[in-house]
Amino acid sequence: MRLRNSLVAAAGALLITLAVPTSAQAATGEFLYKVGPGVPAGIADPESGQCINLFGATEDHPAFAPENFTTSTATVFLDFNCDGTYYVMNPGKKLGNRLKLRSVIFS
Repeated sequence: MRLRNSLVAAAGALLITLAVPTSAQAATGEFLYKVGPGVPAGIADPESGQCINLFGATEDHPAFAPENFTTSTATVFLDFNCDGTYYVMNPGKKLGNRLKLRSVIFS
C-alpha cells in the first residue's frame, strides 16, 4: 500500500511540474552602452530572442561602446529593428567607442 501511495504522489508531483507554465527566457545581467555625448545607458535582464531598439539611439546619433555583462550572447546591429551589419558579443565582451549600433538581440 505504501508503494502505491508513493507512486501516486510521485506521478502527481510530476504532473504539477509539467503543468506549471515556464516564464520567458531572459538573459541575466546588464547590457551597457552610451548615447549622445557619452551618456551611459543600458538594459537589465533583457528578454532572449526579441529585437530591442536601443533607447536614446537615433538615425543621426547611434549608440556606441557596447558592453555585454549578460549571461547570453548579444548580437548588435548597426540599424534599427535588428537589420543590417551586425557583430556578435559573447558574455563579458566590450567593444570600443568606434562601433555604432541601434539595436540588439540576445540568444
